[in-house]
Amino acid sequence: MAEQRDDGQTGVEPGTGIQPAGPAHPAVPPPDSAPLDAEQLRQFQQFQQFQDYLKFTEAQGQGGLVPAPSQQPVPQQSWQPPVPVPPPGQLVPPERPPRKAPRWLTWLVRKLLGWLVAVLLLIIAGTWAYHHFFPSDDAQTSEQVAAQGGGTYKTRHILTTASPYESVRRVYDAIAQHGAGAASMVDHGCGLFDERTQLQFPADLGYPDCAAAIAGLHDQVGKGMKTAYAESVPSDLSEPLPGKTVTIRSCAFRIVGGPALGDFIVTQVEGNQWLITGHLPGPKSCSAPTR
Repeated sequence: MAEQRDDGQTGVEPGTGIQPAGPAHPAVPPPDSAPLDAEQLRQFQQFQQFQDYLKFTEAQGQGGLVPAPSQQPVPQQSWQPPVPVPPPGQLVPPERPPRKAPRWLTWLVRKLLGWLVAVLLLIIAGTWAYHHFFPSDDAQTSEQVAAQGGGTYKTRHILTTASPYESVRRVYDAIAQHGAGAASMVDHGCGLFDERTQLQFPADLGYPDCAAAIAGLHDQVGKGMKTAYAESVPSDLSEPLPGKTVTIRSCAFRIVGGPALGDFIVTQVEGNQWLITGHLPGPKSCSAPTR
């Protein structure tokens, strides 16, 4: 604080180094007041000095003195896009929080996804099991198929277990029912033979391969005679079999509506299936059945 000197003037307070502003009013009492003694005059001057000190500190707070810069770094604020201000008079709707999906919809979606995954897994497992237990021989050569035992009965399971006569009857049936496109019976008819007989059978009948034999023999079946020709060899014979290999001659039966197909050698193989393992040429027409 400023102290009063002997001459009645205020001086610099020791240790501050700040010269306070001069008194705004002289230390003289108003002219219409009563005369003051020395003690009252001193108190009045101190009151005026106190008022001057308050004005001085107020000037410091309003920028009268520039404070020293702070040593701490001022953090940089990231740039933010300006917020659009609506024109005067326009109401701004409050922001609504995003709506959550209903619980029943979430439950339904999860159930559908679960069923879809389950169906896909079943399809994959079923495909794997099918190819594992029923391998295809489409990518194999005839030599590879023959080395495995010959024929497609091991992979497609199209042979009969009823009797050797049923195997021969199916050959006649495939020729009678053969057609173009989806009605082709080539795979069905040729699959009844083993690999070697698939070549022997068409050669005995004058055809280059088994597929050509099925198609060519079908053209020799008379119109309206498909059913009769397909049932030329009965499959319900109850006679005892001589063993696991049986020779069945076409002319032993009454062949109706088409050519006779010669003699077939039928052998019982894996799974009690009857496979045609040999063929011998015979007459294309039989005079009379021998049975």
